[in-house]
Amino acid sequence: MRYLILSDLHANLEALRSVLADADAKGFDRLLCLGDIVGYGANPNEVIELLRARRPYAVIRGNHDKVACGIEDGEHFNDIALTAAVWTREALAPENRRYLRELPQGPVDAGGFLISHGNPYDEDGYLLSEVDALMTFESVPFSLAFFGHTHFACSFSIAGERSNLEMLGEDQVLRLDPEWRYLINPGSIGQPRDHNPRAAYALYDRDASSVSLHRVRYDVAAAQKKISDSGLPFPLAYRLEFGV
Repeated sequence: MRYLILSDLHANLEALRSVLADADAKGFDRLLCLGDIVGYGANPNEVIELLRARRPYAVIRGNHDKVACGIEDGEHFNDIALTAAVWTREALAPENRRYLRELPQGPVDAGGFLISHGNPYDEDGYLLSEVDALMTFESVPFSLAFFGHTHFACSFSIAGERSNLEMLGEDQVLRLDPEWRYLINPGSIGQPRDHNPRAAYALYDRDASSVSLHRVRYDVAAAQKKISDSGLPFPLAYRLEFGV
């Protein structure tokens, strides 16, 4: 069984289309989405509809999804993120707003492993350091969990007193050791922040006990133009070019 792991799409239609084409060529059985389908980008309706058309096995909500559909008001967002969330809320078709409202909160068991948007014990919590990871391993029972939210492709792992943080590069294969526990972030499709502008995603091969990380080129200029033309804040377009 091969799982396609998508996270932090952020309404970037060009990036999502390119990722799906690349993943289709590699092959997968089930699609999972770790949240933040919308926010920042200019195509929230189209991204939701494309994702739904793929009949994903599991989708959970992200913090931008919650604010965009009105579950939360975004009081903790910075000015740019809040402006984008309000713009998205107004742009969403009623059925797509309803779809976001009905998404479950993570973590969710996706078939013997967990998926969450942020930290598995706090859906909005950022998992940034080995200290954060150690607290998660102590708080939540799992062998493997995938999370998003930070927009950095990385792996935290632990076995007894040993722990490891590894930043994951493109086309890297991570072999999963049954003696270790793993927290893996596939990176962001719609707004990478690791200084690599290519869209990021992961494939988890359960039978082979491996996770492969992939980066895909997409039409950044087209995504930037849509953001600029829509009236969304300029930095949201600018950062796509540099992956920051």
